[in-house]
Amino acid sequence: MIRVVFDTNVIMSAMLFIDSAPGRAILASLEYGTILMSQSLAEELSQVLDRDKFDRYLPRERRERFLTSLIRATDLINVNASIHACRDPKDNRILELAVDGNADFIVTGDADLLVLRSLWDIPIVTPTGLLRIIHDDPGGLRESPTDG
Repeated sequence: MIRVVFDTNVIMSAMLFIDSAPGRAILASLEYGTILMSQSLAEELSQVLDRDKFDRYLPRERRERFLTSLIRATDLINVNASIHACRDPKDNRILELAVDGNADFIVTGDADLLVLRSLWDIPIVTPTGLLRIIHDDPGGLRESPTDG
């Protein structure tokens, strides 16, 4: 089972375009593992989803239902780490969540995170990159470390 942290931009893309690579990556992560969430990431998502500019894509009520469903499907992590590795300080919260949540992958489209390539042996990949990994070894992703 994989443990995955998704950046806000990927989650937003998935919400707006479920058949996109971000949407498929989130669905695959739910099938093969767990999506990790923190309180600060949930709050950021709520603020972004509340923006009027998204009204033309999806009604506010559907966006709220999406966020509620996503949060229910995630593992809420209490974040204590303090990491200062990213050029954009706001992105450090994604890294902190990944470390404290023992993530296997960080999934983003953000160049400030992608340039790091990994953090403490946690690969930082695009949604398409995660899909490639999952499709190359879907059986292995379902195994627990003790399954041999």
